[in-house]
Amino acid sequence: MAVSPDSHPTATLDQALAHAARLLDREPALALAQADEILRSVGPHPPALLLRALANDACGRSDLALGELRTLARQHPAWAAPRIELGLRLGRSGRGDEAIAELRAGLALSPTHPTAWLALGDHLGATGDSEAADAAYAHHVRHASGDPRLMAAADALIANRIPEAEALLKAHLQRSPTDVAAIRMLAEVAARLGRLEDSEVLLDRCVQLAPRFQAARQNYAMVLHRANKPAEALAQIDHLLADDPGNASARNLKAVVLCRIGDYLPAIELYDGILAEYPDHGRIWLSFGHALKTAGLRDRAIAAYRRSIALDPGFGEAYWSLANLKTFRFEPADLHAMAEQLERSDLDAEQRCQFEFALGKAHEDAGDYAASFAHYDQGNRQRRASLPYRPEDATTRVRRSRELFTPDFLARRTGQGHPAPDPIFVVGLPRSGSTLVEQILSSHSAVEGTMELPEVIALTHDLRREGSGASYHDVLATLDADRLRELGERYLARTRVQRKTDAPHFIDKMPNNFFHAGLIHLMLPNARIVDVRRHPLACCFSGYKQYFARGQNFSYGLDDIGRYYRDYLALMAHFDQVLPGRIHRVVYEDLVQDTEAQVRALLDYCGLPFEPGCLRFFENARPVRTASSEQVRQPIYREGLDHWRHYEPWLGPLKQALGPALDTYPDAPPHSASDPIQSTTTTTGSAS
Repeated sequence: MAVSPDSHPTATLDQALAHAARLLDREPALALAQADEILRSVGPHPPALLLRALANDACGRSDLALGELRTLARQHPAWAAPRIELGLRLGRSGRGDEAIAELRAGLALSPTHPTAWLALGDHLGATGDSEAADAAYAHHVRHASGDPRLMAAADALIANRIPEAEALLKAHLQRSPTDVAAIRMLAEVAARLGRLEDSEVLLDRCVQLAPRFQAARQNYAMVLHRANKPAEALAQIDHLLADDPGNASARNLKAVVLCRIGDYLPAIELYDGILAEYPDHGRIWLSFGHALKTAGLRDRAIAAYRRSIALDPGFGEAYWSLANLKTFRFEPADLHAMAEQLERSDLDAEQRCQFEFALGKAHEDAGDYAASFAHYDQGNRQRRASLPYRPEDATTRVRRSRELFTPDFLARRTGQGHPAPDPIFVVGLPRSGSTLVEQILSSHSAVEGTMELPEVIALTHDLRREGSGASYHDVLATLDADRLRELGERYLARTRVQRKTDAPHFIDKMPNNFFHAGLIHLMLPNARIVDVRRHPLACCFSGYKQYFARGQNFSYGLDDIGRYYRDYLALMAHFDQVLPGRIHRVVYEDLVQDTEAQVRALLDYCGLPFEPGCLRFFENARPVRTASSEQVRQPIYREGLDHWRHYEPWLGPLKQALGPALDTYPDAPPHSASDPIQSTTTTTGSAS
């Protein structure tokens, strides 16, 4: 259609452009012809050039379209449209990093573009930046909605005014109870407040009302993952990918969930694809490195961590991940680079802390133990200051267990619970040698190794909610035989997703489950419980040197960790008395000194015949998900037993906190009037 330069040229041009734009979706070839005709008539008119680029893309000439859009963006740097359209199309072509940059640039010029905010949220989700993705999604709702009440709620959510957002959304949903955008936003509020169950219920309703509401389904999958429901999360992710196989955010989340359940090889394949689209995001390279490390692909893991550092030299977590391989040794250039980063005033506090731990390990390997301890000590002080921990809480939990689990209480429940003998619980303190014991057991043909499973702890949370926040022990004391059996069934059902073979037994290696030995005994009386114990100074200081991703808040103070060790001894001593022989103890030093005898005793306790492969555990290629993953792929070495002695000049606070536990190891100290852990009953017997 020719555009006359005569009467009303602007109106005629606008009409021609509008007509061509309407043709884009249904007849892109005609839209392209219209754009070319306009350009022949009026010359290089920017909106017509933009229209031609979009028409070329719609006709399948994506490379040509991208080139035209880049030219427009360069020639008109203050014009948002070509940058946003370029960002959208870069994303569709699998060039996620470039897409993020263009979308951000376009939104800086035109911050009210809802489609751009939605696409940016998807890309940020694919890079693992869930906080920024949530903010982008809130902006999308803010600018896509014409409802002023919903817009106000989105503004409050963007500004993190959570109580205000919650009040506005609840008021809005009273008037419009099926508004899925509002339901999704309220679910986000609940998630930010830590009310995952509420968020889960809201998002389930959201996708029931609007099955094609993919952003809500993505949130639903994330909440299910956070709630430790991997099978349910995968079902939602697969629903997303069936509709949009290229959804990078869903693929990233699927890789994370697959790692959670031990399916590392498909997760690695997913990460390979994601990194082809987002090659410049250090956090994805870090996650990739973790998956490779756990799968035993050490060299590739190191390369991934190195790539993460190259992208962000201030990424202390990547340096700590290298240190946490345990068998890795830093080069002098690495020490210089880390020390240089610590000089920065703008370094993130968490990254600074991980640099300290990494430098502690680097100087330890170099034999400079004074410098090593100084860095470990500084890292621990920083970590301790940022985490809530009250040592008396652990003592109270131990006391409560000793009060509840009396011989009479346990005798009255004999024969109750679920009879399955499948689980083998390996408990103790972190860094006690539990991963070594797990590796030995999982080298038996009848035993499958899994990971540190959170299901027992999740069950205690369920019981606590039943009691409206009271101690779960109070609720447990009221349960009858049917309920105890149901708890065992629930545990077995929740852990089934972790089992990949038909082996009759599997290992749950959550060390902190020692707190819940009584619950385990009641709900799964035929399960085995193995307590791995290591010399208190070796075990506690090894924990002190470790930066844990989450949990283990007791480990960042020498006094705290010493008190925790004594609490552990006290509880295990109690169960040794009230359930003699129920828990099998492996003393780490004995295992190192006389491996075969200790392995035979362990297998005998588990009701398993001896297999020579258990002595060649280091040949077991299974994924190992703890800090000892590289160490247990090597034969046992005795040189590490007294490694803590290099640091003895600085361990006075730890020795003082451990007290008599140092003299009686491997046994618990006898009960004394000065013991901070004392039972208020007369039936519990020995204390720590």
